Amino acid sequence: MLTAAENERLTRVGPGTPMGNLMRRYWQPALLSEELSEADGAPVRVRLLGEDLVAFRDTNGDIGLVDAFCPHRRAPMFFGRNEECGLRCVYHGWKFDRSGACVDMPSEPPDSLFKTKVSIGAYPTYEAGDMVWAYLGPPEFQPPAPDYELLRAPKTHRNVSKTYEQANWLQALEGGIDTSHSSFVHNQDISNGRLLRNADKAPRIEVEKTAYGFRYAGIRSREDEDYVRVYHYVMPAQQLRGGVTDLAGGKKAYPALHGHVWVPIDDETTWTFNWIYAYDPAIPIDREHALEHERYSGRHPDDYIPNTYRLKRNRDNDYLIDREVQRTKTFTGIAGINTQDYALQEGMGPICDRTNEHLGTSDRAIIAARQLLFEAIDAVERGESPRGTNPADYGKVRPVDLLVPRGSRWQDLEPELIARF
Repeated sequence: MLTAAENERLTRVGPGTPMGNLMRRYWQPALLSEELSEADGAPVRVRLLGEDLVAFRDTNGDIGLVDAFCPHRRAPMFFGRNEECGLRCVYHGWKFDRSGACVDMPSEPPDSLFKTKVSIGAYPTYEAGDMVWAYLGPPEFQPPAPDYELLRAPKTHRNVSKTYEQANWLQALEGGIDTSHSSFVHNQDISNGRLLRNADKAPRIEVEKTAYGFRYAGIRSREDEDYVRVYHYVMPAQQLRGGVTDLAGGKKAYPALHGHVWVPIDDETTWTFNWIYAYDPAIPIDREHALEHERYSGRHPDDYIPNTYRLKRNRDNDYLIDREVQRTKTFTGIAGINTQDYALQEGMGPICDRTNEHLGTSDRAIIAARQLLFEAIDAVERGESPRGTNPADYGKVRPVDLLVPRGSRWQDLEPELIARF
């Protein structure tokens, strides 16, 4: 359980807040590359860490991320003209390049030097892995660009999507790194006790802290085997996990790795960036499987409200829960693995009240994550670098999801935990 003050310290992400200052020390996914599909195309509104911004792809194909409002009279830059390597405010024609510099000020006399004294707020961007990453922190602390294995995998080997969640980022993250809940929330066949996550509903949780966060194992015993899921928590809010073993109909998953990055939009809403990539360099991703995985997760393109990243099954309609299916087939009666997560995470309220919780042994990963986040906040306040900002620390890690002989040490799976891309 946390005190009210501790909960505030971990959940609030706006400028100047302790967690906001920490979040700004990392590169964060701001949007998908597909949202800026063409050079000189329409700008896109972006809200990130409580800040309102506008993104645009300039004439050269590079991406700018600037303040949502013109520094002249605060007109909205969303309506701006994206032209000739800059975004021009339509109110008085002031134009800014992606660095924020004012490159044209036609409403002022030609010999005026005013434009050299005015700029628009702008943040560095980095495009990789079909995502646009942004750094919102102090320039002097900007870390190297992100270098996860996902980003090094060829485009032919990955699939990336994003989903809107009406909940604080921390309850999204904690739901992701909680492995024991999958035996309940994600039980898709309550009559089949042999499914890997049904056979042992009280997994042993082992956590080892690392330079990037921690790696942890959920170990479930079944007859003469252990089902071992070794995850990685990469700070501040990414989870890496192995392939889902029990797909609908008992089909075995394609050889791929999965995960999420949870990015605070503001204190009460979150973008969940979902990814999957084929981990064998010789085998491109099976597109049909990638779509099947998205459908199984509840985030197939057909599951979204058109022209949005919000699910059709949402809080407003109780996630279309089917009580008969819940009674006879699945544990929740809600279709879609991630939709099941959202029903519970969003149902906690915009910001979960952790002063009334009671944690058990199955919550070791959650406890460890909170400890690391508090430590990282303290480090930033001392002027130090937090864990997880150095690509050398996280760039070669990968998760694993395996059946091993009973009693095996998951640490001995080290060759499986090293990236190949």
